[in-house]
Amino acid sequence: MSKIVKMAWRNMWRNWRRTLIASVAIILGMILLIFMDALIKGSDQAIYGNAVRMYGGNVQVHAPGYREKADRLPLLPLADAETVVATIQSIDSPEKILATAKRINTGGMVSTGAGTYPVTITAIEPEKEAPVSLFAENISDGRFLTSEDGDAIVIGQNLADLLEVGVGDRVMLVGRRLNESMRQRTMTVVGIYSLGMDSAERGTVFINLPTAQTLYNLRQQETEVVVSLEKVGQEDVLIEDLQAKLPNYEVDSWDTLSPEIQQAIQSKSMATSILGMLVVLIASIGILNLMLMAVYERTREMGVLAALGMKGRQITTLFLLEGTFIGVFGAVVGVIAGGLLVAAVAQVGIDISGISDAGGGAEVYALMGTRMYPAFSLTTSLVYAFLVMVISAAASFFPAWQASRQEPAEALHHI
Repeated sequence: MSKIVKMAWRNMWRNWRRTLIASVAIILGMILLIFMDALIKGSDQAIYGNAVRMYGGNVQVHAPGYREKADRLPLLPLADAETVVATIQSIDSPEKILATAKRINTGGMVSTGAGTYPVTITAIEPEKEAPVSLFAENISDGRFLTSEDGDAIVIGQNLADLLEVGVGDRVMLVGRRLNESMRQRTMTVVGIYSLGMDSAERGTVFINLPTAQTLYNLRQQETEVVVSLEKVGQEDVLIEDLQAKLPNYEVDSWDTLSPEIQQAIQSKSMATSILGMLVVLIASIGILNLMLMAVYERTREMGVLAALGMKGRQITTLFLLEGTFIGVFGAVVGVIAGGLLVAAVAQVGIDISGISDAGGGAEVYALMGTRMYPAFSLTTSLVYAFLVMVISAAASFFPAWQASRQEPAEALHHI
């Protein structure tokens, strides 16, 4: 067996041009697969990360009963928000906690002479949320809230257009109080944010937490505590720890309380998965075709080996090993080259502002921002490498097995 392995290795480099052509095809296929996968993973990370920043942090803590009525934004004050914050900060989380902040969320309306529109009123601690807020990052006019603000409000560009207002103009804010009555106050627009998502820009406004506590009869009380993590994906670990330490509260992740964005992301993931499968199929067919032709054209060589006394199974094994060696070589070089390409592109990112500016069904892509950064996955790359090696071996096996069954004289006359 060791002699056949040595022969296969020598034959692989004996005709180095053929080996080079096959290897280049495999390497290019690997680079295509790895880069495509990196783009998909990079877009997913950006969408999930920005969705978390938009919808109030990775993890949210509420009073009992909130989860069941979350779509109605019930005003259920936390029994002791300070204790909740202290408990979160005391946990040794596997992921770095970027921010822990208290909030009040309620439904209401914003109106001017141009019209009245329903909104979600989110009262925040600006100094804690501004560093991680997607809204604060995308202020297009004016500024974000500060802790000194009183009757100040930040609205979206779409809502500003509907209300026909700009920075410095006054709007009437109406919100639901703790006793279900409505309370109104005139607010000054201090900032306008632009996300490229009409629904978010039209439906979410921000005011200062102390202002909301006074306005909505929640003196020194809050309705939720939000936690922002450095990475998306470790929420379950933190939720398990928090739920054990805060048994009298409801602890949820962002995707549990915001199923609509989860559905949009799943639709996008399905589309990109189909595209990824097509890329894998195209690359696989190319590699398969090249390896088949490379072995078929060597049928006469197999006839010579048979005439010299080599058995059919030995010939099949020889060419199977050659194909496998070429597949291994191309896969290894392809993984390295693909990884280097992804790393180089990830340094500067890819401008996708054209996609973000699209409207309608492309709103979910606005969450990716204006630049996308590919994300290399070693595990997926190794899976692709294994797939390429299997394809190379399979493509070498069939023609070698078929030729080994021919009579030497027949194989020698093959054209």
